[in-house]
Amino acid sequence: MSPAGREVTITIDGREVPAIEGEMLHDAARKGDVEIPYFCYEPKLGDPVGACRMCLVEIEGIPKLQTSCSTPVREGMVVHTRTEQVKHAQSAVVEFLLVNHPLDCPVCDKGGECPLQDISYGWGPGKSRVIDEKRHFEKPIELSPLVAIDRERCILCYRCVRFSQEVSEDAQLQLLERGDRTYVGTFDDRPYVAPFQGNITDICPVGALTNYTYRFRARPWDIEHAGSVCTLCPSQCNVSFTVRDERVKRVLTRDNAEVDDGWLCDRGRYGFEMFDAPERITGPRLKGGAEAGWEQAVAGAAEGLRRGKVAAIVGDASNEEGFLLQRLLRDALGSPHIDSRPSRGPKADVLRRLAEPNVSAKVRDIDEADAILVLGTDPLHSSPILDLRVRKAIRRNGAKLVVATERPTALDGGAEAIARYAPGQAAHFVGELAAAIGGGENVATPISGTLREAERVVVIWGERIAREDGAAEALLDIAAAVNMASTDGAGLLDIPDTTNARGLREAGCLPDAGPGLAETARGMATEEIRQALIDGELSGLVLFGADPLRDFPDTPAWEEALTAADFVVCFSMHENATTAKADVVFPLETHAEKDGTVTHPDGRLQRVRPSAGRPGYIQPNVVVLSELAKALGLDTGINSQPTAFAALTEAVSFYNGITDEQIGGRGIRWQDREGSTSDRLGTEGPGQVGPDEMAAPEPERDAPISIAQPEQTPGGVATAESASAVPAPPSDGGLTLGTYRDLWAGPITELNPPLKFLTPQQRVEISGTDAERLGLKTGDPVRVSQDGASVEAQVQIRERVPAGVVFMAEGVLDGNANALLNGGPVQVQIEKLGEVRA
Repeated sequence: MSPAGREVTITIDGREVPAIEGEMLHDAARKGDVEIPYFCYEPKLGDPVGACRMCLVEIEGIPKLQTSCSTPVREGMVVHTRTEQVKHAQSAVVEFLLVNHPLDCPVCDKGGECPLQDISYGWGPGKSRVIDEKRHFEKPIELSPLVAIDRERCILCYRCVRFSQEVSEDAQLQLLERGDRTYVGTFDDRPYVAPFQGNITDICPVGALTNYTYRFRARPWDIEHAGSVCTLCPSQCNVSFTVRDERVKRVLTRDNAEVDDGWLCDRGRYGFEMFDAPERITGPRLKGGAEAGWEQAVAGAAEGLRRGKVAAIVGDASNEEGFLLQRLLRDALGSPHIDSRPSRGPKADVLRRLAEPNVSAKVRDIDEADAILVLGTDPLHSSPILDLRVRKAIRRNGAKLVVATERPTALDGGAEAIARYAPGQAAHFVGELAAAIGGGENVATPISGTLREAERVVVIWGERIAREDGAAEALLDIAAAVNMASTDGAGLLDIPDTTNARGLREAGCLPDAGPGLAETARGMATEEIRQALIDGELSGLVLFGADPLRDFPDTPAWEEALTAADFVVCFSMHENATTAKADVVFPLETHAEKDGTVTHPDGRLQRVRPSAGRPGYIQPNVVVLSELAKALGLDTGINSQPTAFAALTEAVSFYNGITDEQIGGRGIRWQDREGSTSDRLGTEGPGQVGPDEMAAPEPERDAPISIAQPEQTPGGVATAESASAVPAPPSDGGLTLGTYRDLWAGPITELNPPLKFLTPQQRVEISGTDAERLGLKTGDPVRVSQDGASVEAQVQIRERVPAGVVFMAEGVLDGNANALLNGGPVQVQIEKLGEVRA
């Protein structure tokens, strides 16, 4: 982001170059196509530090050479980058760096793509005057289980340390010792374990930091780079796959300031090794695991789906796949029962209001926001890159952060005010917050006061709060209270439960909305589908990239539903408990093999491009769905991604006219297109039919409860106890269960050998007050029970957890909290293994 300022003209090597007053000379030179070498400078890290001295230039009127990375430009500045004095200085810096740097380029993983190597050839002396022995260190040192450091190669550019200190703010990496003994390390040589640690290997300008997953696996001349989008979480970061022999060997970030700011979480960086896991499904299968040919599997699936009433649930899918699947259900099978949400959600008319361009924030708006409300989510676990974005807004632009969640979050430390509400009370809390913002000073709370005083407010909200009736409507009340519709740079930004939730909604994978959120015949939602299978009202189910037994609330009920179903068709990437119950299983492509589009939570369409070969007998899912529809008597006319994309953009009114060229490598927000208005939301695209029946009216919202007036602590943060609506512990010793999704819970971690050490174990997060009452201490094994179901876990006492509530993780391999959720917040009993506690 360029600083605000007037345009000026500077002269570099005799050429006039336009620049913005106050921006760094190095940036202005780069825009003017003048190359100045550097090592330590990286705009993504923030303000320059001038540590390496490689970018020295001569500026008329200043007697000494200056570092271009830390010198702001001014009108009339005259700069020279090729004088003898500059050349001598730059050559001396290179020679100095190579005094102890090993000349092991042929075996270094950075060889061939190393800035030090390139600069040594372009600006170095070409020979060394030093004949003494170079320094030697143990090689390599395990900085973390994922990253190796070769300390003798380190040039102390400070980049990795700055990332740890100033970007991810984990503060684990430090420069230790002084002078010629300085080195990069951690306190007490502890492993550097953090969700974003892999970024330091990207920004290292030499071969000092390398990934164990890529070490000695390929060389620059025998690899290809393929740009795509990571679909392992809703962040949808832009990535570049390093491909050798049609297999992914490495994942790098592909800078897109509108989406990811050039960073990548470790889940997206290292998750690729699950592509080749032994559990990968590489061809169609019938019940019992018997392999089948494609024609046999398609014919068998079509025959089974014809026999009764069918529903579908969509999880990990592209826009085109979701669009085709809803056509298969609605047009080929005559069924309106399709959903793309793990649990309940707002009705279609509320979704249309939430999607209106004038209340929709884009990711870039976080950077310039005056106040940010994080509501009902912890971005570190639900959309990691947004966690870094919020930290950046606070650190660089002074944004005020307020947090309102059930459970403590990673962002609490930077918040001006914090509020806690009880599980199941999100709708009440949001309604009261909206009333407090619009009700004047006499009803102000620390959160409402901060939001009322700010001009540009961005609300980052978790989709799971909308499972409660009235929560989404109350969110719109907040938008109205802070005048989002009339304020540029303000808006709502949804963090959904699944990676492409917004795209699937807009493609028509909803029970009460077709493509473009158009009105359609009312069908059953996810939980209604589950109950209908149990009751025998539905006989068939199509699961596309969804694993209800792992990811959906109420595992026992889903076990019963899948057992009761007469016919189940499952599209899955890997074997799991759900595929074991399916009559026909089709393999899914990974995001490195798929061709299609996805929609970012802020409305940006992005292109997922095939980068690696498909193993075994995997076919494009778009083609498989088209063939299945044809076997059911519906000829969609779709036989490839381009034809599927054309059909999608024709059917979705606000996608009309978008081309693959417009999406390009950076994506396009449909809200930013000329002529995009809320009038296009919910309108029928060409060829779409109107509703057979209208959606049921909205239920009235329960009367809101009051938010306690939080007392300020000395640090300005409302304490959890004072700001929460958490109930007192029941007299029977029960506790209210709240759940969350851990970043590392799921097959992405378990099927990746390098990531297995991050596999979370189930823990019961409990307050010190409740732990003392129950006679528990951290590490105690316990059994958590609810209505006949139970899971085992370990106790973890957390001081920021309110009394009366416990938290457990969803989706963990052993002790999944979903087994205890049978319709919302529940009361659980905790007993220490070996003895029962009341």
